[in-house]
Amino acid sequence: MSSIARTVRWSAPPRVEEAERVLMEELSIPSLLAAVLVRRGFDTPEVAEAFLNPSLDHLHDPRLLPDYEAAQAVLLNARERNEKIFIHGDYDVDGVTSAALFSRFLTKVGCTVQTHVPHRIKEGYGIHLSVVDEAHAAGAKVFLTCDCGSGALEQIAKAREYGMRVVVTDHHTVGDVSPEAEAFINPHRGDSHYPYPELSGVGVAFKVCEGLNRELGNQSIHYYRAYLDLAALGTIADVMPLTGENRIIAKFGLQRILESNKPGLKALLRESRIAEQGLSELRSYHVGYVLGPRLNAAGRIDDAALALKLLLEREEQAAALLARNIEEINSARKEEQQRILDLAVETVLERGHHERNVIVVGGEDWHPGVIGIVAGRLVEQFRRPAFVGSIDRETGICKASARTIPGFNLANAIRAHFHILLGGGGHAMAAGCSVSADRLEELADALHQYAGGILSAEDFEETYEVDLEVQPGEVNMTSVQSLSRMEPFGCGNPEPLLIARGMTFSQITPTKNPQHVNAVLRNGQGPTVRCIAFGMGERFQDLQPGFQGDVLFQPNLEDWNGGRYLKWRLKDFYVA
Repeated sequence: MSSIARTVRWSAPPRVEEAERVLMEELSIPSLLAAVLVRRGFDTPEVAEAFLNPSLDHLHDPRLLPDYEAAQAVLLNARERNEKIFIHGDYDVDGVTSAALFSRFLTKVGCTVQTHVPHRIKEGYGIHLSVVDEAHAAGAKVFLTCDCGSGALEQIAKAREYGMRVVVTDHHTVGDVSPEAEAFINPHRGDSHYPYPELSGVGVAFKVCEGLNRELGNQSIHYYRAYLDLAALGTIADVMPLTGENRIIAKFGLQRILESNKPGLKALLRESRIAEQGLSELRSYHVGYVLGPRLNAAGRIDDAALALKLLLEREEQAAALLARNIEEINSARKEEQQRILDLAVETVLERGHHERNVIVVGGEDWHPGVIGIVAGRLVEQFRRPAFVGSIDRETGICKASARTIPGFNLANAIRAHFHILLGGGGHAMAAGCSVSADRLEELADALHQYAGGILSAEDFEETYEVDLEVQPGEVNMTSVQSLSRMEPFGCGNPEPLLIARGMTFSQITPTKNPQHVNAVLRNGQGPTVRCIAFGMGERFQDLQPGFQGDVLFQPNLEDWNGGRYLKWRLKDFYVA
């Protein structure tokens, strides 16, 4: 890791005591929970109550999605005529779960389907023209996309030339020209009136199938029980905001993952060792950092079809073998990722790219399946937008993945440089593009200049958006337990982050790993609290117990040796 010093800012607004008091009285909740709710905009009893107690009854009507009625007509007509529906997903978890959900549901209600997810290396992102040929050759009459298709104008036109009816379901940014499909369902369409536009790709698929399920006269409760697991898996793994409908899908879907009867999910829980922990509830962490990376690994360095097959598998033994294979692939992915990250960091530092507005780096032997993760690590380390490319030495084309910081929209940046790029697209925070390798430096210079007109010095500073400044007495077992009502935590709903001032570090104890430190804190003559500081070993080397400082922390309840304890997870600190 780089030893470059970075400015870190803590940003905490003043507390609104009157609003906090109202929530405490009306909802009978501790001051800590009330204050965090107010900080995040849930500042009336009605709004806070709805957030704390999400309900499946609060899901929006699928018929509000743009072109829903047209999609319903195409899909149900294909069912009546026993026409084959070709389902095309994507190679990440969102795309694979979307394809699996459509495949399982449509098969369940009597449709004939063939399901495909692209090979990252052989086909690349999106819909390959050869797959349209494949669908036609297979006799498909309907071409159904999920988590892709908004920009696949040529491919969709070709499908229609073959006589296929096309239904696009997607959630990516919509371009200036929409695909000429029978139905184009994307809540980001400019003319969409859907109340919650931030659905994932599988979220859109989930809503479409929910509508079909109702149209067929089936009970929603059985539908939710069968498919919320896949919907939550893709939504959380795709780092979608866990607000609104996504919060409902994630909250109820996490429990369904743990209780799922799908052999593939059960095998994945066993292979990842989640099952042996005997958890009573699953958290978004388990999807984002345990299950999701394993499923993604198949698409990153092997074939996403393995992950799809796992989610569709109906035999326990076959599912166990697939899960073991995916576990081995994930181990290989970790090794390759670390190798490329080390090379990328070395290159960035040698060339001084960490002092530019945007980092652009690439290598010939860098696996294209992990460069997105590496780009994210570079953003974390250097606090700059990062483009990481894999150069094909035969074609001379560099395919890059990009990640960014708040304030720099990648989708806009890519659109602004189509005169240099061969193509590209994506979201504001994650995107991809391709460029001739001999123009990589030109692209780097252009992005540096472009970002200079958008980003300020403050944008490069690491900023913690803090929920509250608290008195240590507010953070007790009861109040911290109450914060669990805000779960699942994730993008758009992070774990509460708090400031406590004037704390005395009465004990400092290194762990077996010198990068991590245990500490005991005390405020005045009050009770002590245990604390863990991950990755801060160097900062404590020259400090002796007894010093005072302000701390930035996340409170947690830790189960150990049959008991439950309060423990703060230190994120940052300043010595007084």
